[in-house]
Amino acid sequence: MLNRIRIRAKSITLILLMIAAVSWLSPYSTAYALFGEFTVKDEIELGKKFDKMLHEKVPFVTDPQITNYVTKLVKRVADTMPPQPFPITSAVINNPAMNAFAIPGGYVYIFTGLILNMKHEDELAAVIGHELAHVSLRHVARRMEKMQLVSMASMIGTLAGMMLGMSGKGNTAAMGQAIAMGSMAGAQSAFLKYTQDNEREADHLGMNYLIKAGYNPEGMINSFKSMKQRQWYVSSNNIPSYLSTHPGLDTRIEYLEDRVQRMPPDYLQRRTDDAQFKKIQTLLRARMTDPKVALAHYNNIPKEDRNCLDSLGLGIIYSRMKRMDDASKAFEKSLADCKDDPLVLREAGRFYFKTGQMDKASPLLQEAYIRDPNDAMTLFFIARIHASRKEYKKAISTMRRVADKVPHDREVLYHLGRMLGESGNYFEAHLQLAYSALYGADRKQAEFHLRKARGLARTADQKKQLSKLEKTIHPQENDGAKK
Repeated sequence: MLNRIRIRAKSITLILLMIAAVSWLSPYSTAYALFGEFTVKDEIELGKKFDKMLHEKVPFVTDPQITNYVTKLVKRVADTMPPQPFPITSAVINNPAMNAFAIPGGYVYIFTGLILNMKHEDELAAVIGHELAHVSLRHVARRMEKMQLVSMASMIGTLAGMMLGMSGKGNTAAMGQAIAMGSMAGAQSAFLKYTQDNEREADHLGMNYLIKAGYNPEGMINSFKSMKQRQWYVSSNNIPSYLSTHPGLDTRIEYLEDRVQRMPPDYLQRRTDDAQFKKIQTLLRARMTDPKVALAHYNNIPKEDRNCLDSLGLGIIYSRMKRMDDASKAFEKSLADCKDDPLVLREAGRFYFKTGQMDKASPLLQEAYIRDPNDAMTLFFIARIHASRKEYKKAISTMRRVADKVPHDREVLYHLGRMLGESGNYFEAHLQLAYSALYGADRKQAEFHLRKARGLARTADQKKQLSKLEKTIHPQENDGAKK
């Protein structure tokens, strides 16, 4: 459902990115003659357009269990910053690179590889603090001020070349290079990279944010040590180059350790509850990494040392590998060890739903909802159980609540459309299916459902909804009409 992401082959991704990037250089791109000035207004516009481009080109995690956790974590750190002229917005990119970056306008991107390779939440918070420090210090914005007469398209390409290109030699680097090539911004990307002083400033200011957020300052040192260990294993291919240079990790660890030694002892006694962090790692590892690699991870844990999250992870992996008997045993073990945990209840219920065991799935999902009524995925499967029983009124009502929580989720809107169609509400069925296709980047299918909805619109309210859909699918036409 919400976290199901298809990752295309690298070569296809690269070609599509190059083609898409060229489109940003169309004659209709807005030109910006900065002449040495890059204002906060420019930052905000650049951030919005970069974020839109990135969501169209890069696979994102949409499971609210994961995104809500990261949003709260980023907010906890961001709340320690001085007032910013824009909100801080976060998202999770589904990519194994050990990376994170923040851009002008307050957008923070965390890679799944970074979350999986940190040992504790305070280490992840430290990296977030470092990235937010770059934003607060306007390191990128100030360097952009020196780049005269650039279009918004080339600024986006330059930023992509810098930020995505910092992921070493992996797939995200190829993405950044493709966008930079398409916008002819390769040279500018090199100019834009952080200096040694930039990194040192971000380390120290990020450390301040980490401490103010209530974390142990050693979290930043340990995050660099984790990166250094990862660098040793993968020869820098999968960690961003800016974490191994400007200055090197050893130097950064050394000057941060020196600073920590002078801090009050009570700072070093702080302990972070990693329970939710470990749950997020379990979901990412079991559901979004190569199942064979994930299985090897759990097989390396002695059976007597496995906890209920390990059993849960195994259940999800076995399910992905179609080893249903093994999956069932793993889920039962997880339930036996953590019968009150809403995530365990949800994932077990999800498994039984997928295998057609509604009598087992329903009570587990209902219990999960009681314990965590804000979990959109739990509601999603409850709605689908109602639909399977032809209880369309309950199904539609529940799925609308899910759509309110995750309004742009393709799969949610698809199932809502199906439920509406099966209940006889054909106009709104086509309406929701059009949105689903649109958010799934299937414009041809979106146009098909738009035409169907247009032929069924009768009431004033339906025509109003239709008009909104048309503006969403054809924003350029409506902008032209305004002009």
